[in-house]
Order: sequence, then C-alpha cells, then structure tokens
Amino acid sequence: MTRRDAKLEQNWLTDNQGLPRMDGEVQRYLRVRPSAAQLSQAQRPFYCFVHFGMNTATGREWGCGQETAADFELSEVHPEQWAEAVKSAGASGLILTCKHHDGFCLWNTAQTDFSVMHSGFGKDIVAMTAEACQKAGLAFGVYLSPWDMHEPSYGTAAYNDFFCAQLTELLTGYGPVFEVWFDGAKGQNAKDFSYDWERYYQVVRSLQPQACMAVCGPDLRWVGNEAGKTRTSEFSVVPASLTQAEIVQALSQHAEEEAGKMQTLLSGDEDLGSRQVLAQAEGLCWYPAEVDVSIRPGWFYHPEEDGAVKSSERLWELYLQSVGRNCSLLLNVPPARDGRIAPADLAALAGLGQRIQEMTARPLLEAAPGPLRQGWLEFDFPQSLPPQFCVIEEDIAHSQRVEAFDLYWKLPDGALTLACAGTVIGARRIILAQEAEAVGAVLAVRQSRGRPWLKRVGFYG
Repeated sequence: MTRRDAKLEQNWLTDNQGLPRMDGEVQRYLRVRPSAAQLSQAQRPFYCFVHFGMNTATGREWGCGQETAADFELSEVHPEQWAEAVKSAGASGLILTCKHHDGFCLWNTAQTDFSVMHSGFGKDIVAMTAEACQKAGLAFGVYLSPWDMHEPSYGTAAYNDFFCAQLTELLTGYGPVFEVWFDGAKGQNAKDFSYDWERYYQVVRSLQPQACMAVCGPDLRWVGNEAGKTRTSEFSVVPASLTQAEIVQALSQHAEEEAGKMQTLLSGDEDLGSRQVLAQAEGLCWYPAEVDVSIRPGWFYHPEEDGAVKSSERLWELYLQSVGRNCSLLLNVPPARDGRIAPADLAALAGLGQRIQEMTARPLLEAAPGPLRQGWLEFDFPQSLPPQFCVIEEDIAHSQRVEAFDLYWKLPDGALTLACAGTVIGARRIILAQEAEAVGAVLAVRQSRGRPWLKRVGFYG
C-alpha cells in the first residue's frame, strides 16, 4: 500500500465512518429534495436587502405608530443607483422593504392612505425599484411586515384580509418576484394576534409560484442571528418542525433596541440536520439557511453610523462564511435621506464585488464529476501552481449527501498535504488555499448518505 492509499483507504465506499451508506433511514433523508424555486434560488445565493421608508425620514429603526404620511419628507429617491450598487457587489437580486412595522407603504396601495402616494414625494417607490432592477438585470423581491402599528384593523380577523390584499397588490403589479420576506418581529405592546400564515403562503404560491418565502416562510430558514454566524455543518435537510420556529415568535424581536442586539446573538441550536437529529424527527423538509446581515450596525440609515460601515474585507469574510458554507447571503444596504446609498457603503460593495469576481477569474481546473464511483477523486493541474480557492458543489437536485470530506493538495514531490477537513458541502463550499505550490488535488469523501453526487469541483489560482 502506498503512502497515498493509506490516507485515502477509509472513505464512503469502504467503511463510511461506521455508518450505513444506504438503509431505510438514509433513503428517507434522500427523498427530501428542493422545490424548483429552491433549486433556482441556490444558483443565486447572494442578494441585497434595501431598508428604506418612513424610518429613513424619521431616523428610527422601528416606527412609533404615530407617524403620518406627511412625515415622509424625503424629496429624492434613486433606485437606479441602488441597483447599480447592488450589481457592483456581485449580487443577483434586491429585496425592498415595501412596508415595515410602522405600516407606511412604498407603493400605490388601495388598502390605506398611509402610503408614499399621500406624501409630498407622491411616487410609487416599489414600481421605481422594480423597474430599476429589471434594467440592471437583477431579480426583485419584497419585504412586507405582518406587524402593522398603523392599521386600525390590526389585531382583528379583518387584518388578515387587509394583509392578503396588500400582498396581492405587490405580487401582481410589479413583475416577477424571486423572494417574499416575512419576519416575526412584534412589539411587546402589540395586540395579541395570530397571523394566518397558511393563507399568506397560499397567496404567494398562487401568484408567484417561482418565489421563495423566507424566515416566517417554508422555503428559506433564518440562520438564527443577524451577525453572519453560520454553523460548522449547515444542513438543508432538517426536521419539518423548523418551518414553525419563527412563526411562534418566542425568539423574535420584541423591541426596537433588539434590532441591533440581534447582531451579537447566536442560535442555541448548533446541530439541526445530523443523522442523530433527523432520526428523532417524524417529518423532514428541505429548508436551507439564509444569512441576513446589515452593512451597518442598524438596518436603516443613520448618519452617525457612517464610520461603522463594514469594510469590503469584512464583507468578503461574511460571503465566505455564508455562500461558502451552504447558505444564501442577504446583505442589507440602507439608502440615506437623499435617496442614495452613501459613499462608504458604495466603496465596500464594489470591493466585495471585485473579490467575488477575482475568485474564479483564473481557473486551474474545473470538473463536473456527477455520481461518484470511487472513494476519492484525483485532479492534476496543467502545471505546478499556487492554488487560491477550491469551490465544490453537490448536485442538490439529488438531495444533500456528503457528510464529511477531506481535500488534499498534491505537492511536486508526490506527497499529499491536508487543505481542509470538512463536513457538509451542499449547494456550495468555498475553501481557501494556503499552499505555496501544488500540482493537483485529491478530494476524499469520507462519509455520505448514499452515493455522493457532485455537480462541480473547481480550482482557481
């Protein structure tokens, strides 16, 4: 046995680290697969949030419930600049806060006069943003807060009708919508009221079947914090009960000051999808994580935070920790009172976009392995080069399978040096290289649920 074989002999095909490679329980896991909308979403894992509205005018994070349409005193709004900034960051879409908790609507709604159309600005900002996204080649998404401080019917059964009517307006008047974002924030003094979530979901499914619903929704799972923290193993196949976690609202925001505090809180549940967890779950679902984080300490623009904008280096770290670990990244970029994204934010976004573009600009080797027939894959580079990145993608149309892997660099003398001892791969795993020179690589899958199915393996210099 060669030195190389000794490193690789224990793999998914030989011992699978002592776990069944395929039994009835594993087959149950593998039957859980993404919907067409979830599969499409996984191909565009980075997009931006734009928090803009009454709070931009008043300088708050949450409203107070006493605002009037006249309090929206802003005279300039430049969605085309937002779209250009988002695109410069390498993002694929933009989600606008069409209505935040204050209840102020940024579109021409027939349901209330508490809208931008009754302010001095008098133009449909949702329409302007959707058009700007279309011109920039960005997907467009909507945020609609279920909690509404202003609407008199809130807390009664009639509010569910009101909310569905608003949702219908947003989903029928502004073209394709790629994501609908619902959150569970609800003030401590808010009326005790249960939202008709299933009815909301039915509206979305019927009007925009290609859209994913996030957080208080069945398609994308909140990662558990707003600091960009992800788990060591971020599974997409999880207990179906997790789709109810944020709806319960026990751990959601209940006060305005918690909006910033959430950036330092971590989820208490590190393991959401291991075999040990799934074995105890009666129902399973495909529920991948989305990481929502703001470029600033707050979610709306505040001039005193101009010196606290996350640098492009920090944004790059967040990208690698989220997109590079089987998550979607939703990065918030709030425009200022002049209706434009501020210069510091623009610079950080452009810097991030440059790093994302440069990551795969110099391919050493790219492969599409498909279903594996052996315990490891060996790759030879055209020449001895210093690798910088490795990107591995499972074909998640066949579920999430890999549970443990090792990546080695092949050195010029034939030796193997460990580059990464990883767990899950999922939609995408990005690995930073630290080797000065390599002539190739070896990817050993140590543990898998059934046969590993890899869509792509790429190495970049």
